[in-house]
Amino acid sequence: MSELVNKLYRNNSIIYKIILFILTTIAIVYLFPKGGQFKYDFSNGQLWKYDNLYAPFDFAIQKTADEIATEKNEIIANATQYFEYNTKIVTEVNETFVKKIYSIKSKDSLSDEDVKSLRRIGEKVLQKVYEQGFLEDLITDVSFKNDEIVALKKDNVVSDVLFKNLFTTKDILSIINANLGKKPYDFKQEILLNILVNSIKPNVFYDEEFTAKIINNQLKNISLTQGKVASGELIILKGGIVEGKKLAMLNSLKTESESKIWTESNYNWIVLGYTILVSLALLMLLLFLHKYRIEIFNNNNKVTFIFFNVFAIIFVQTLVIKYNADYLYVVPLSILPIIIKAFFDARLGLFTHVLTVLLLGYIVPNSFEFIYLHIIAGIVTILTVSELYKRANLFISVAQITFIYMLTYFAFSVIKEGNASQLNFDYFTLFAANGLLSFLSIILIYLYEKVFGLVSDVTLLELSNTNTKLLRELNEKAPGTFQHSMQVANLAEAAANEIGANSMLVRTGALYHDIGKMYNPLYFVENQTTGVNPHSDLSPKDSAKIILDHVIKGIELAKKHNIPDRVIDFIRTHHGTTTTYYFYKKEQELNPDSKVDMKQFQYQGPIPFSKETAILMMCDSSEAASKSIKNPTAQSISDLIDKIIEKQMADNQFLNSDITFREIKIIKKVIKKKLMNIYHLRVDYPE
Repeated sequence: MSELVNKLYRNNSIIYKIILFILTTIAIVYLFPKGGQFKYDFSNGQLWKYDNLYAPFDFAIQKTADEIATEKNEIIANATQYFEYNTKIVTEVNETFVKKIYSIKSKDSLSDEDVKSLRRIGEKVLQKVYEQGFLEDLITDVSFKNDEIVALKKDNVVSDVLFKNLFTTKDILSIINANLGKKPYDFKQEILLNILVNSIKPNVFYDEEFTAKIINNQLKNISLTQGKVASGELIILKGGIVEGKKLAMLNSLKTESESKIWTESNYNWIVLGYTILVSLALLMLLLFLHKYRIEIFNNNNKVTFIFFNVFAIIFVQTLVIKYNADYLYVVPLSILPIIIKAFFDARLGLFTHVLTVLLLGYIVPNSFEFIYLHIIAGIVTILTVSELYKRANLFISVAQITFIYMLTYFAFSVIKEGNASQLNFDYFTLFAANGLLSFLSIILIYLYEKVFGLVSDVTLLELSNTNTKLLRELNEKAPGTFQHSMQVANLAEAAANEIGANSMLVRTGALYHDIGKMYNPLYFVENQTTGVNPHSDLSPKDSAKIILDHVIKGIELAKKHNIPDRVIDFIRTHHGTTTTYYFYKKEQELNPDSKVDMKQFQYQGPIPFSKETAILMMCDSSEAASKSIKNPTAQSISDLIDKIIEKQMADNQFLNSDITFREIKIIKKVIKKKLMNIYHLRVDYPE
């Protein structure tokens, strides 16, 4: 049992990666659409690159969403509007009118003949008003035209009438005038006018609910198909253009085929297929890390970070598609390569981006167009986004990425439609929104630094400020070491720029690589200003221990001040596993008869494991050694640099740093040039 526990403990890193791999695969497959994949890839305007296609079974030709939407709009636009004619109101109005006429007989001293006359005229007016109906004042979103025919429901009988024949408030006075004669009225007519105005009520009402019900029934009865294709019928010839009816037939066949594939019996097989494909993509990512980025592969935190970002991008894209596929291109996929490049390097950023886009091809519509567009945009992102600590760089890069999106979409649209008249300018708005959302990468980089303990160029710029607390303290306690670190930083930055390494990272690492010397500054020659060497009173072993300990103390001090591990790596590796050769030889001279243990005079390492840490080792040792040249000349400097770096190569110090002989040669050339500029001979001016 204990042996099993020990084995698990020894292999905990691999076990963690396996679990992470499995969980990420399951999560991504879960997000995939629940449908099979059609075996033909096609799009509008393209040539049919497969053999002649015949219908494998009977299926209906489905109408497109645009066709259905157009048909619905036509139904709504041409729908009959229904009005309700209320006969009860007509009866009530007539009864009210008669009561009011007879009620004024005694009040206004009217004769029976006058009352009968007024009643007869009033009833004639009411008959005219309610012949078609008195329409209420309409407050509705529906607009009506005078020549429009509407449906009038009267006693369960529906009849068609012209809308203009329905009387409104403004028509009532003209009807009354036509029956009473023109103004001025006599006092009898005034009485009748007041009674009519107070008695007449609208009796025709717009039946919005019934109208909507009729329209909805018509919308529900819209046919979703426009014909049928029989089994064995030719759909398209090889080399034919996918357009019009052929496109509709292919889309219908695709929909029908996918529904037939995704059956209960095939479910497990299809999930297995998806799982294999996703696993292969993630496995390629792990193999890439293992072969070309072993330091990242060995760091579970960094592997988790990369897998998390891949899943997050797929998750967000899936949510957008489920909400509305029209917003497909609003998701800023360029954030992924920006973030990966900010924390690691461009090559890993592009590789991760391409794999993620390939996986998204199973989720999005028009997968070829989507994959091509985003891979091109990802390449542009990698080529343009650099030095994020310079704010203008990101603005320029995002503008270039957005332009590439628009240009690529324009090209695809022209290919499909044959001209530029059918461009959908909504896509250009989506690409602009995509560009704006890409600026979220700055916020995400900051959050990831806090959550995953990673470091970006923005943080490196802050750390490289010589006014930071730790560097100020180094300048105060060990000014010679501080000046040495500044010189090394300048050398290393120049060398990194020449071979395409991360210059900001190596400069920051160089500034902090010797902070451990603050504990015993006078034991290091660059801080000895009085000419007194305290090593004279110590044994070679004790002296060597003080020198060796500056690495350990530097690491402890850096961790105490929350310096990122990526910078601390430079403190760990800047001496690799080299020896304090001077004190080793001195110990041999003092004890010629006994064997001296070299490990007591050797740094614990590790050796440099990146180009940047290798550059620092070369620059650090070269700058320090150059101070020992009494009369520096171009030849003496060149010989010294060659000797130091060749010794480091012979000791296998650069074995794990992924640096080439050509790059080492370039670095030596840069160091020689810079040191010659520092030590160049000046003209002796006469006194």
